[in-house]
Amino acid sequence: MTTEMQDIAITEEKPLLPGQPNPAKDAEAAARILLDQGQEHSIETPHGLLHVTLHGTSNTRRPAILTFHDVGLDSKSCFSPLFKFEEMQEIVKNFTLVHIDAPGQEEGAATYPMGYQYPSMEQIAEMIPAVQTYFNFRTVIGVGVGAGAYILSRFTMAHPDSVEGLVLINIDPQARGWMDWAAQKITTLTSSLTEQILSHLFSQEEMSANADLVKSHRDRISKAPNLINIELFWRGYNSRRDLIIDRTSNFKCPVMLVVGDQAPYEEAAVECNSKLDPTTTSFLKMADAGGLPQLTQPSKLTEAFKYFIQGMGYMASSVMTRLSRSRTTSLSSSYSMEGERERSRTLSQSSQGGQMPPSPSHTMEVSC
Repeated sequence: MTTEMQDIAITEEKPLLPGQPNPAKDAEAAARILLDQGQEHSIETPHGLLHVTLHGTSNTRRPAILTFHDVGLDSKSCFSPLFKFEEMQEIVKNFTLVHIDAPGQEEGAATYPMGYQYPSMEQIAEMIPAVQTYFNFRTVIGVGVGAGAYILSRFTMAHPDSVEGLVLINIDPQARGWMDWAAQKITTLTSSLTEQILSHLFSQEEMSANADLVKSHRDRISKAPNLINIELFWRGYNSRRDLIIDRTSNFKCPVMLVVGDQAPYEEAAVECNSKLDPTTTSFLKMADAGGLPQLTQPSKLTEAFKYFIQGMGYMASSVMTRLSRSRTTSLSSSYSMEGERERSRTLSQSSQGGQMPPSPSHTMEVSC
């Protein structure tokens, strides 16, 4: 009796030893890093290249959240603490997020040569439609701080159908007057560029009260390798023209104005609020906040932003847990009719009820 022997190939699955690479986990980690850091793009526009960072996917039916930073900052230093804040993640996961850096302001940007003609604020606003076209965004919700708020306002006025909502933090819509121009000339002679920008970002009161934050920005700006680029952006902002704002012919979308009660541009923001349509404008004055509330008060700003988005019809099921469970907030709402304030009332949200505040159908002056 003959027994036939056959070779049988047996594949042995060995567990990974400590220190051996795991392709699946490595791919997951890489995906998380990419999501956190975003996808960087250089986009050609009519006035030069723009550095843009995209978080999420551009294939969404909802508007993208488009941000623009202030002078002396870039998109990371201006917005990362806010959009990485824990309570903000509910918004981030539901919307595409795109950060625009003003020309030459991004980290690692090459220094512009001597004599370079930096684009004006109006020209920078004209660069934004190229970003929309590049990513195929139908509409956006704009979030701008300082110079970025001014630029997004210009963009919104020129392209009202492209913007569903606008959040303007520390906006100053007025051009520099003769007195401002003279004061700036004197300041230029007596103060360094870094100190000039710091006085734009922070009030004198805040410089004394928040020394650590001011020092971190002083060190970052003074040691920036692209300081010449920052100076060009600063000069361009100081040469801006007036935003022609009135209640009948400017923004066609809901607007939320935000300013800290210690911010250098508190009066400018209040003046801007008085000129906007009260039926579509919310005014948030943040207590104990200065020129950068997105950095110092991210929780309050996140909460206000959620309400703003809900008023536009998005994220209706979102729960404002901090309001409903942890504290009582008073919203003093002022109504305007034909330019006159007719009546005011105070709405209180108890910690038990979690009642929603009104959507942006009137001007709300909120102190929180």
